[in-house]
Amino acid sequence: MRNELKHYINGEWVASSGSETMDVINPATEEVIGKISLGTREDLDKAVEAAKAALPSFSNTTKEERIELLEKITAEYEKRKDDIVETITDELGSPLKMSEKVHYNMGYQHFSEAAKALKDFSFSEDRGGHKIVKETIGVSGLITPWNFPTNQTTTKIASAFAAGSPVILKPSEMTPYAAIILAEIFDAVGVPKGVFNLVNGTGDVIGDGISSHPDIDFVSFTGSVATGQKIMKNASETIKNFALELGGKSPLVVLEDADIEKAAKGAVNHIAMNTGQVCSAATRIIVPSSIKKEFEEAVLNVLPKFPVGSPREKSFIGPLISKKQWDTVQSYIEKGIDEGANLIAGGTGKPEGIDKGFYARPTIFTDVKNSMAIAQEEIFGPVMSIISYDTLDEAIEISNDTVYGLAGYVIGNNHETLSKVAHGIKAGRITVNNAAADFTAPFGGYKQSGIGREWGDFGIEEYLETKAILGL
Repeated sequence: MRNELKHYINGEWVASSGSETMDVINPATEEVIGKISLGTREDLDKAVEAAKAALPSFSNTTKEERIELLEKITAEYEKRKDDIVETITDELGSPLKMSEKVHYNMGYQHFSEAAKALKDFSFSEDRGGHKIVKETIGVSGLITPWNFPTNQTTTKIASAFAAGSPVILKPSEMTPYAAIILAEIFDAVGVPKGVFNLVNGTGDVIGDGISSHPDIDFVSFTGSVATGQKIMKNASETIKNFALELGGKSPLVVLEDADIEKAAKGAVNHIAMNTGQVCSAATRIIVPSSIKKEFEEAVLNVLPKFPVGSPREKSFIGPLISKKQWDTVQSYIEKGIDEGANLIAGGTGKPEGIDKGFYARPTIFTDVKNSMAIAQEEIFGPVMSIISYDTLDEAIEISNDTVYGLAGYVIGNNHETLSKVAHGIKAGRITVNNAAADFTAPFGGYKQSGIGREWGDFGIEEYLETKAILGL
Protein backbone atom coordinates (compact mmCIF):
# COMPACT_ATOMS: atom_id res chain seq x y z
CA MET A 1 0.00 0.00 0.00
CA ARG A 2 1.27 3.43 -0.94
CA ASN A 3 -0.15 6.05 1.39
CA GLU A 4 0.80 9.58 0.29
CA LEU A 5 -1.06 11.79 2.72
CA LYS A 6 0.95 14.98 2.32
CA HIS A 7 1.12 17.79 -0.22
CA TYR A 8 4.31 19.39 -1.50
CA ILE A 9 4.18 23.09 -0.63
CA ASN A 10 7.02 25.61 -0.47
CA GLY A 11 9.70 22.93 -0.80
CA GLU A 12 8.33 20.66 1.95
CA TRP A 13 5.97 17.74 2.36
CA VAL A 14 3.19 19.03 4.60
CA ALA A 15 0.09 17.49 6.12
CA SER A 16 -3.28 18.54 4.77
CA SER A 17 -5.41 20.87 6.82
CA GLY A 18 -8.26 18.41 6.25
CA SER A 19 -8.67 14.74 7.08
CA GLU A 20 -10.43 13.42 3.97
CA THR A 21 -8.61 10.76 1.97
CA MET A 22 -9.26 8.82 -1.21
CA ASP A 23 -8.35 5.30 -2.31
CA VAL A 24 -6.28 4.87 -5.47
CA ILE A 25 -7.43 1.84 -7.47
CA ASN A 26 -5.40 -0.37 -9.81
CA PRO A 27 -7.82 -0.67 -12.77
CA ALA A 28 -6.33 -4.00 -13.84
CA THR A 29 -7.09 -5.70 -10.54
CA GLU A 30 -9.73 -3.41 -9.00
CA GLU A 31 -7.62 -3.48 -5.82
CA VAL A 32 -6.71 -0.51 -3.64
CA ILE A 33 -3.02 0.29 -4.08
CA GLY A 34 -2.86 3.27 -1.77
CA LYS A 35 -4.39 6.48 -0.50
CA ILE A 36 -3.94 10.18 -1.02
CA SER A 37 -5.05 13.13 1.04
CA LEU A 38 -7.74 15.28 -0.54
CA GLY A 39 -6.59 18.85 -0.18
CA THR A 40 -8.65 21.79 1.05
CA ARG A 41 -8.96 25.43 -0.02
CA GLU A 42 -6.66 26.23 2.90
CA ASP A 43 -4.01 23.90 1.47
CA LEU A 44 -4.40 25.57 -1.90
CA ASP A 45 -4.08 29.04 -0.36
CA LYS A 46 -0.80 28.00 1.24
CA ALA A 47 0.51 26.74 -2.10
CA VAL A 48 -0.53 29.93 -3.88
CA GLU A 49 1.10 32.03 -1.17
CA ALA A 50 4.34 30.07 -1.60
CA ALA A 51 4.27 30.45 -5.39
CA LYS A 52 3.49 34.14 -5.13
CA ALA A 53 6.44 34.65 -2.76
CA ALA A 54 8.75 32.77 -5.17
CA LEU A 55 7.65 34.75 -8.22
CA PRO A 56 9.89 37.86 -7.92
CA SER A 57 13.14 35.90 -7.66
CA PHE A 58 12.28 33.03 -10.01
CA SER A 59 10.91 35.27 -12.76
CA ASN A 60 14.18 37.21 -12.69
CA THR A 61 16.49 34.23 -13.02
CA THR A 62 18.54 34.21 -16.19
CA LYS A 63 17.73 32.07 -19.17
CA GLU A 64 20.95 30.16 -18.52
CA GLU A 65 19.91 29.39 -14.94
CA ARG A 66 16.57 28.01 -16.08
CA ILE A 67 18.22 25.92 -18.81
CA GLU A 68 20.54 24.43 -16.18
CA LEU A 69 17.55 23.67 -13.94
CA LEU A 70 15.65 21.91 -16.74
CA GLU A 71 18.72 19.87 -17.68
CA LYS A 72 19.15 18.76 -14.04
CA ILE A 73 15.48 17.78 -13.93
CA THR A 74 15.85 15.78 -17.15
CA ALA A 75 18.83 13.88 -15.74
CA GLU A 76 17.07 13.13 -12.44
CA TYR A 77 13.88 12.11 -14.30
CA GLU A 78 15.94 9.59 -16.24
CA LYS A 79 17.25 8.12 -12.97
CA ARG A 80 13.68 7.52 -11.82
CA LYS A 81 12.67 5.70 -15.00
CA ASP A 82 11.87 2.34 -13.37
CA ASP A 83 9.79 3.99 -10.63
CA ILE A 84 7.81 6.01 -13.18
CA VAL A 85 7.14 3.01 -15.44
CA GLU A 86 6.01 0.80 -12.54
CA THR A 87 3.84 3.53 -11.05
CA ILE A 88 2.01 4.33 -14.29
CA THR A 89 1.43 0.64 -14.93
CA ASP A 90 -0.18 0.28 -11.50
CA GLU A 91 -2.26 3.46 -11.32
CA LEU A 92 -3.32 3.74 -14.98
CA GLY A 93 -3.28 0.09 -16.04
CA SER A 94 -0.95 0.85 -18.93
CA PRO A 95 1.00 -2.17 -20.25
CA LEU A 96 4.64 -2.05 -19.14
CA LYS A 97 5.99 -1.45 -22.64
CA MET A 98 3.51 1.37 -23.15
CA SER A 99 4.41 2.89 -19.79
CA GLU A 100 8.03 2.98 -20.88
CA LYS A 101 7.88 3.81 -24.58
CA VAL A 102 5.03 6.31 -24.40
CA HIS A 103 4.34 7.63 -20.91
CA TYR A 104 7.87 7.77 -19.49
CA ASN A 105 9.34 8.90 -22.80
CA MET A 106 6.90 11.77 -23.28
CA GLY A 107 7.83 13.21 -19.91
CA TYR A 108 11.51 12.92 -20.66
CA GLN A 109 11.08 14.57 -24.06
CA HIS A 110 9.14 17.54 -22.70
CA PHE A 111 11.79 18.43 -20.13
CA SER A 112 14.60 17.87 -22.63
CA GLU A 113 12.97 19.81 -25.45
CA ALA A 114 12.01 22.72 -23.19
CA ALA A 115 15.67 23.14 -22.26
CA LYS A 116 16.67 23.06 -25.94
CA ALA A 117 13.91 25.45 -26.99
CA LEU A 118 14.92 27.89 -24.26
CA LYS A 119 18.47 28.13 -25.63
CA ASP A 120 17.16 29.72 -28.82
CA PHE A 121 14.28 31.62 -27.23
CA SER A 122 14.38 35.42 -27.28
CA PHE A 123 12.69 37.36 -24.50
CA SER A 124 13.27 40.77 -26.08
CA GLU A 125 13.67 42.43 -29.46
CA ASP A 126 14.27 45.91 -30.75
CA ARG A 127 11.63 47.10 -33.19
CA GLY A 128 11.67 50.54 -34.80
CA GLY A 129 13.59 52.15 -31.96
CA HIS A 130 11.38 50.58 -29.32
CA LYS A 131 11.68 47.37 -27.32
CA ILE A 132 9.33 44.40 -27.16
CA VAL A 133 9.87 42.20 -24.11
CA LYS A 134 8.27 38.96 -22.95
CA GLU A 135 7.85 38.61 -19.21
CA THR A 136 6.66 35.79 -16.96
CA ILE A 137 2.88 35.72 -16.80
CA GLY A 138 2.92 35.19 -13.04
CA VAL A 139 1.72 32.33 -10.84
CA SER A 140 0.32 29.44 -12.89
CA GLY A 141 -2.25 26.83 -11.87
CA LEU A 142 -2.01 23.50 -13.68
CA ILE A 143 -4.88 21.00 -13.78
CA THR A 144 -4.07 17.68 -15.46
CA PRO A 145 -6.06 14.53 -16.34
CA TRP A 146 -5.56 10.85 -15.60
CA ASN A 147 -4.99 9.42 -19.08
CA PHE A 148 -1.36 10.59 -19.46
CA PRO A 149 0.05 11.05 -15.93
CA THR A 150 3.41 12.35 -17.21
CA ASN A 151 2.70 13.91 -20.60
CA GLN A 152 0.34 16.71 -19.63
CA THR A 153 2.03 17.41 -16.32
CA THR A 154 5.56 17.64 -17.74
CA THR A 155 4.73 19.74 -20.79
CA LYS A 156 3.02 22.32 -18.59
CA ILE A 157 5.67 22.29 -15.85
CA ALA A 158 8.61 22.38 -18.26
CA SER A 159 7.15 25.33 -20.18
CA ALA A 160 6.31 27.21 -16.98
CA PHE A 161 9.81 26.70 -15.57
CA ALA A 162 11.34 27.81 -18.87
CA ALA A 163 9.28 31.02 -18.69
CA GLY A 164 10.11 31.64 -15.03
CA SER A 165 6.62 30.93 -13.71
CA PRO A 166 6.05 29.26 -10.31
CA VAL A 167 3.26 26.67 -10.39
CA ILE A 168 0.61 24.87 -8.39
CA LEU A 169 -0.20 21.44 -9.82
CA LYS A 170 -3.42 19.52 -9.27
CA PRO A 171 -3.05 16.11 -10.90
CA SER A 172 -5.95 13.72 -11.32
CA GLU A 173 -6.86 12.05 -8.06
CA MET A 174 -7.10 8.75 -9.98
CA THR A 175 -3.45 8.81 -11.09
CA PRO A 176 -1.63 10.90 -8.48
CA TYR A 177 1.53 8.93 -7.86
CA ALA A 178 3.42 9.86 -11.03
CA ALA A 179 3.01 13.52 -10.04
CA ILE A 180 4.33 12.75 -6.56
CA ILE A 181 7.45 11.25 -8.17
CA LEU A 182 7.86 14.50 -10.12
CA ALA A 183 7.74 16.43 -6.86
CA GLU A 184 10.47 14.13 -5.49
CA ILE A 185 12.56 14.80 -8.60
CA PHE A 186 12.20 18.57 -8.22
CA ASP A 187 13.09 18.33 -4.55
CA ALA A 188 16.19 16.26 -5.35
CA VAL A 189 17.57 18.76 -7.88
CA GLY A 190 16.86 21.78 -5.69
CA VAL A 191 14.02 23.55 -7.46
CA PRO A 192 13.70 26.77 -5.39
CA LYS A 193 11.10 26.78 -2.64
CA GLY A 194 7.66 27.79 -3.81
CA VAL A 195 8.43 27.34 -7.51
CA PHE A 196 6.69 23.96 -7.61
CA ASN A 197 3.73 23.11 -5.40
CA LEU A 198 1.60 19.96 -5.53
CA VAL A 199 -1.87 19.83 -3.99
CA ASN A 200 -3.83 16.63 -4.47
CA GLY A 201 -7.60 16.80 -4.38
CA THR A 202 -10.85 16.85 -6.29
CA GLY A 203 -11.86 19.06 -9.17
CA ASP A 204 -14.73 20.53 -7.17
CA VAL A 205 -12.39 21.78 -4.45
CA ILE A 206 -8.84 22.21 -5.79
CA GLY A 207 -9.68 22.52 -9.49
CA ASP A 208 -12.37 25.13 -8.91
CA GLY A 209 -10.10 26.81 -6.39
CA ILE A 210 -7.28 27.15 -8.90
CA SER A 211 -9.43 28.53 -11.70
CA SER A 212 -11.11 31.08 -9.45
CA HIS A 213 -8.21 32.07 -7.20
CA PRO A 214 -7.49 35.81 -7.39
CA ASP A 215 -3.73 35.32 -6.92
CA ILE A 216 -3.33 32.81 -9.75
CA ASP A 217 -2.56 34.64 -12.98
CA PHE A 218 -2.85 31.82 -15.51
CA VAL A 219 -4.58 28.43 -15.66
CA SER A 220 -3.58 25.57 -17.94
CA PHE A 221 -6.09 22.73 -18.10
CA THR A 222 -6.33 19.45 -19.99
CA GLY A 223 -9.58 17.51 -19.77
CA SER A 224 -13.22 17.53 -20.78
CA VAL A 225 -15.11 20.25 -22.60
CA ALA A 226 -17.60 20.57 -19.75
CA THR A 227 -14.84 21.22 -17.22
CA GLY A 228 -13.12 23.56 -19.66
CA GLN A 229 -16.30 25.63 -19.88
CA LYS A 230 -16.43 25.84 -16.10
CA ILE A 231 -12.80 26.96 -15.94
CA MET A 232 -13.50 29.70 -18.50
CA LYS A 233 -16.38 30.98 -16.37
CA ASN A 234 -14.31 30.90 -13.18
CA ALA A 235 -11.35 32.59 -14.85
CA SER A 236 -13.57 35.34 -16.23
CA GLU A 237 -14.30 36.56 -12.70
CA THR A 238 -10.72 37.80 -12.35
CA ILE A 239 -10.00 38.16 -16.11
CA LYS A 240 -7.17 35.65 -15.79
CA ASN A 241 -5.52 34.06 -18.82
CA PHE A 242 -6.08 30.38 -19.52
CA ALA A 243 -5.16 27.61 -21.93
CA LEU A 244 -7.44 24.64 -22.57
CA GLU A 245 -6.65 21.32 -24.24
CA LEU A 246 -9.99 19.56 -24.46
CA GLY A 247 -11.67 16.70 -26.30
CA GLY A 248 -11.38 15.31 -29.78
CA LYS A 249 -13.14 13.17 -32.34
CA SER A 250 -10.32 13.01 -34.83
CA PRO A 251 -10.67 11.70 -38.39
CA LEU A 252 -8.29 9.40 -40.23
CA VAL A 253 -8.83 9.81 -43.96
CA VAL A 254 -7.71 6.78 -45.97
CA LEU A 255 -7.07 7.64 -49.61
CA GLU A 256 -7.81 5.31 -52.52
CA ASP A 257 -4.11 4.75 -53.25
CA ALA A 258 -3.22 3.93 -49.64
CA ASP A 259 -1.59 0.68 -48.57
CA ILE A 260 -4.68 -0.90 -47.04
CA GLU A 261 -2.81 -3.17 -44.64
CA LYS A 262 -0.77 -0.28 -43.23
CA ALA A 263 -3.86 1.90 -43.02
CA ALA A 264 -5.76 -0.82 -41.15
CA LYS A 265 -2.90 -1.33 -38.70
CA GLY A 266 -2.67 2.40 -38.09
CA ALA A 267 -6.42 2.65 -37.54
CA VAL A 268 -6.51 -0.18 -34.99
CA ASN A 269 -3.48 1.26 -33.21
CA HIS A 270 -5.46 4.45 -32.57
CA ILE A 271 -8.18 2.70 -30.58
CA ALA A 272 -5.74 0.25 -28.95
CA MET A 273 -3.05 2.64 -27.72
CA ASN A 274 -3.71 3.59 -24.11
CA THR A 275 -6.98 1.63 -24.47
CA GLY A 276 -8.35 4.40 -26.68
CA GLN A 277 -8.07 6.89 -23.81
CA VAL A 278 -6.33 9.47 -25.99
CA CYS A 279 -7.86 12.86 -26.78
CA SER A 280 -6.14 13.01 -30.17
CA ALA A 281 -6.91 9.42 -31.23
CA ALA A 282 -8.41 8.87 -34.67
CA THR A 283 -11.71 7.22 -33.85
CA ARG A 284 -13.51 8.07 -37.11
CA ILE A 285 -11.91 6.17 -39.99
CA ILE A 286 -13.08 7.73 -43.26
CA VAL A 287 -12.62 5.27 -46.12
CA PRO A 288 -13.42 5.33 -49.86
CA SER A 289 -16.53 3.34 -50.69
CA SER A 290 -14.54 1.55 -53.39
CA ILE A 291 -12.20 -0.12 -50.87
CA LYS A 292 -14.51 -0.24 -47.83
CA LYS A 293 -14.98 -4.03 -47.79
CA GLU A 294 -11.27 -4.66 -48.31
CA PHE A 295 -10.41 -2.23 -45.52
CA GLU A 296 -12.87 -3.87 -43.12
CA GLU A 297 -11.31 -7.27 -43.78
CA ALA A 298 -7.83 -5.84 -43.19
CA VAL A 299 -8.93 -4.32 -39.88
CA LEU A 300 -10.39 -7.63 -38.71
CA ASN A 301 -7.18 -9.42 -39.72
CA VAL A 302 -4.94 -7.03 -37.80
CA LEU A 303 -7.09 -6.71 -34.66
CA PRO A 304 -5.79 -9.95 -33.02
CA LYS A 305 -2.28 -8.46 -33.11
CA PHE A 306 -3.41 -6.03 -30.37
CA PRO A 307 -4.23 -8.42 -27.51
CA VAL A 308 -6.12 -7.35 -24.39
CA GLY A 309 -4.82 -8.46 -21.02
CA SER A 310 -2.87 -7.81 -17.86
CA PRO A 311 -0.50 -4.82 -18.10
CA ARG A 312 2.23 -7.05 -16.70
CA GLU A 313 1.87 -9.69 -19.39
CA LYS A 314 2.37 -9.52 -23.15
CA SER A 315 -0.65 -7.37 -23.87
CA PHE A 316 -1.08 -4.22 -25.94
CA ILE A 317 -4.43 -3.12 -24.54
CA GLY A 318 -4.91 -2.75 -20.80
CA PRO A 319 -8.00 -1.84 -18.80
CA LEU A 320 -9.96 1.39 -18.82
CA ILE A 321 -9.22 3.67 -15.88
CA SER A 322 -12.35 3.02 -13.79
CA LYS A 323 -15.72 1.33 -13.53
CA LYS A 324 -17.33 4.67 -14.40
CA GLN A 325 -15.32 4.89 -17.63
CA TRP A 326 -16.08 1.25 -18.42
CA ASP A 327 -19.79 1.96 -18.03
CA THR A 328 -19.50 4.99 -20.31
CA VAL A 329 -17.83 2.95 -23.04
CA GLN A 330 -20.46 0.22 -22.72
CA SER A 331 -23.23 2.79 -23.09
CA TYR A 332 -21.71 4.09 -26.32
CA ILE A 333 -21.38 0.60 -27.76
CA GLU A 334 -25.07 0.08 -27.01
CA LYS A 335 -25.88 3.43 -28.66
CA GLY A 336 -24.00 2.40 -31.79
CA ILE A 337 -26.01 -0.81 -32.01
CA ASP A 338 -29.28 1.02 -31.33
CA GLU A 339 -28.49 3.66 -33.98
CA GLY A 340 -28.09 0.97 -36.62
CA ALA A 341 -24.33 0.88 -37.09
CA ASN A 342 -22.97 -2.48 -38.19
CA LEU A 343 -20.97 -4.13 -35.40
CA ILE A 344 -18.19 -6.24 -36.96
CA ALA A 345 -15.96 -6.79 -33.92
CA GLY A 346 -16.22 -6.56 -30.16
CA GLY A 347 -19.37 -5.40 -28.46
CA THR A 348 -20.53 -4.98 -24.88
CA GLY A 349 -19.09 -6.81 -21.91
CA LYS A 350 -15.57 -7.86 -20.98
CA PRO A 351 -13.20 -9.79 -23.24
CA GLU A 352 -13.50 -13.57 -23.06
CA GLY A 353 -11.65 -15.10 -20.12
CA ILE A 354 -11.38 -11.84 -18.16
CA ASP A 355 -13.64 -11.37 -15.14
CA LYS A 356 -11.69 -8.85 -13.08
CA GLY A 357 -10.47 -5.40 -14.04
CA PHE A 358 -12.09 -2.69 -16.14
CA TYR A 359 -11.36 -4.30 -19.49
CA ALA A 360 -13.46 -3.55 -22.57
CA ARG A 361 -13.67 -5.40 -25.85
CA PRO A 362 -12.02 -3.54 -28.77
CA THR A 363 -15.07 -2.67 -30.84
CA ILE A 364 -15.42 -1.80 -34.51
CA PHE A 365 -18.51 -0.38 -36.16
CA THR A 366 -18.93 0.09 -39.88
CA ASP A 367 -21.69 1.64 -42.02
CA VAL A 368 -21.56 4.51 -39.52
CA LYS A 369 -23.29 7.78 -40.36
CA ASN A 370 -21.43 10.83 -39.18
CA SER A 371 -24.57 12.07 -37.42
CA MET A 372 -24.56 9.12 -35.02
CA ALA A 373 -23.52 9.62 -31.39
CA ILE A 374 -20.60 7.21 -31.78
CA ALA A 375 -19.27 9.44 -34.59
CA GLN A 376 -19.87 12.78 -32.88
CA GLU A 377 -19.17 12.25 -29.18
CA GLU A 378 -15.86 11.46 -27.51
CA ILE A 379 -16.05 7.90 -26.17
CA PHE A 380 -12.54 7.62 -24.70
CA GLY A 381 -12.29 3.89 -25.18
CA PRO A 382 -11.34 1.26 -27.80
CA VAL A 383 -14.21 1.97 -30.20
CA MET A 384 -13.78 2.64 -33.94
CA SER A 385 -16.32 4.07 -36.39
CA ILE A 386 -15.77 3.36 -40.09
CA ILE A 387 -17.45 5.92 -42.38
CA SER A 388 -17.36 5.69 -46.17
CA TYR A 389 -17.05 8.49 -48.75
CA ASP A 390 -17.27 8.82 -52.53
CA THR A 391 -15.33 12.02 -53.24
CA LEU A 392 -12.37 13.71 -51.59
CA ASP A 393 -14.40 16.83 -50.88
CA GLU A 394 -16.94 14.64 -49.10
CA ALA A 395 -14.16 13.09 -46.99
CA ILE A 396 -12.97 16.54 -45.91
CA GLU A 397 -16.53 17.64 -45.20
CA ILE A 398 -17.12 14.58 -42.99
CA SER A 399 -13.81 15.21 -41.23
CA ASN A 400 -14.85 18.73 -40.29
CA ASP A 401 -18.45 17.89 -39.40
CA THR A 402 -17.83 17.85 -35.65
CA VAL A 403 -17.50 20.38 -32.82
CA TYR A 404 -13.94 19.18 -32.27
CA GLY A 405 -10.70 19.97 -34.06
CA LEU A 406 -7.78 18.57 -32.09
CA ALA A 407 -6.08 16.30 -34.62
CA GLY A 408 -6.46 14.73 -38.04
CA TYR A 409 -4.73 11.99 -39.98
CA VAL A 410 -4.39 11.08 -43.63
CA ILE A 411 -2.84 8.01 -45.29
CA GLY A 412 -2.07 7.70 -49.00
CA ASN A 413 0.61 8.11 -51.65
CA ASN A 414 -0.24 11.07 -53.89
CA HIS A 415 1.45 14.17 -52.48
CA GLU A 416 -1.05 16.60 -53.96
CA THR A 417 -4.02 14.70 -52.53
CA LEU A 418 -2.35 14.27 -49.14
CA SER A 419 -1.69 18.00 -49.06
CA LYS A 420 -5.27 18.85 -49.96
CA VAL A 421 -6.64 16.76 -47.11
CA ALA A 422 -4.01 17.94 -44.60
CA HIS A 423 -4.81 21.56 -45.35
CA GLY A 424 -8.55 20.91 -45.55
CA ILE A 425 -9.03 19.35 -42.11
CA LYS A 426 -9.73 22.00 -39.48
CA ALA A 427 -7.61 20.75 -36.62
CA GLY A 428 -4.53 21.78 -34.69
CA ARG A 429 -2.27 18.90 -35.67
CA ILE A 430 -2.39 16.80 -38.85
CA THR A 431 -0.29 13.65 -39.21
CA VAL A 432 0.47 12.36 -42.70
CA ASN A 433 1.30 8.69 -43.22
CA ASN A 434 1.92 7.96 -39.55
CA ALA A 435 4.74 10.50 -39.29
CA ALA A 436 6.75 10.35 -36.07
CA ALA A 437 5.86 12.63 -33.18
CA ASP A 438 7.73 15.93 -32.98
CA PHE A 439 7.99 17.35 -29.48
CA THR A 440 8.86 20.79 -30.84
CA ALA A 441 5.67 21.01 -32.91
CA PRO A 442 2.71 22.84 -31.33
CA PHE A 443 -0.09 20.76 -29.83
CA GLY A 444 -3.61 22.11 -29.36
CA GLY A 445 -6.97 22.32 -31.04
CA TYR A 446 -9.47 24.27 -33.09
CA LYS A 447 -13.11 24.78 -32.14
CA GLN A 448 -14.22 23.02 -28.94
CA SER A 449 -10.94 21.14 -28.71
CA GLY A 450 -9.41 24.06 -26.90
CA ILE A 451 -7.52 27.32 -26.76
CA GLY A 452 -3.75 27.68 -26.91
CA ARG A 453 -0.78 25.52 -27.89
CA GLU A 454 1.61 23.41 -25.84
CA TRP A 455 4.98 21.71 -26.55
CA GLY A 456 8.31 23.31 -27.43
CA ASP A 457 8.64 27.06 -27.81
CA PHE A 458 4.87 27.39 -28.35
CA GLY A 459 4.39 26.01 -24.84
CA ILE A 460 6.80 28.54 -23.35
CA GLU A 461 4.86 31.38 -25.02
CA GLU A 462 1.74 30.42 -23.04
CA TYR A 463 3.44 31.41 -19.78
CA LEU A 464 4.57 34.85 -20.97
CA GLU A 465 3.08 38.33 -21.30
CA THR A 466 4.21 40.76 -24.01
CA LYS A 467 5.22 44.28 -23.07
CA ALA A 468 6.07 47.18 -25.37
CA ILE A 469 8.62 49.73 -24.05
CA LEU A 470 8.59 52.88 -26.12
CA GLY A 471 11.34 55.49 -26.15
CA LEU A 472 13.90 53.61 -24.03
